[in-house]
Amino acid sequence: MVITMQAVVEVPMFDSGSSPWPTEQLAPGSWLVLNADCTDKRTGLFVAALANRIDVAPPGGRNEVVDALLAEEMLIVAGGLQVGDTTAGTNVVPGCCSGLEDWRDWAQALTGGSPWLGHDPSPELEVLGEDLRVWQDAGPNRHRGRWAGRHVDIPRRALPQLLLRAQRDLVGFLDALDGWAARSGLGHRGSALVKAVDQNFAIAAPLVLPAG
Repeated sequence: MVITMQAVVEVPMFDSGSSPWPTEQLAPGSWLVLNADCTDKRTGLFVAALANRIDVAPPGGRNEVVDALLAEEMLIVAGGLQVGDTTAGTNVVPGCCSGLEDWRDWAQALTGGSPWLGHDPSPELEVLGEDLRVWQDAGPNRHRGRWAGRHVDIPRRALPQLLLRAQRDLVGFLDALDGWAARSGLGHRGSALVKAVDQNFAIAAPLVLPAG
């Protein structure tokens, strides 16, 4: 059994009109995995997802979109941590309204708590001895409906390393974002955007994990 934990962002349904930079064409509702291997088009898709909820004044070009992002008091994006069992071929993804900005809340599971992982479906942690069973949908829906039976079991002792690897992936993605910004000619805006993403999604700050 190989358990994975990856930072992901949900691809939104974009409004009419194209992004002011090239983006990977992924289906709305699919999941964009964030790590150091993200291409420029995948990185551009992440930034487009960030900007999707923001009104940008005309003409809405590259600089205007980034300026609008930098003017936001808080950056948020649908997503979180996706867990998987590669042996079983099973993934549990964040639920609706879960945000990447809350990825550190998974550490609560080390002391018997449970992070809020979204709804519709409503992922849920169940403690089974020394394992954490992560259900794709909660309550009676664990065993009925579209997500019936879908779960991933995580040994509690493995969670700290999984979280640290997820953080390393996010730090690697910051490097990808920095490279994308430089190649896009964003200049000082690019540096400011990388800093804003780092701060708003609590990426590079030390990950202090409670003793389980």
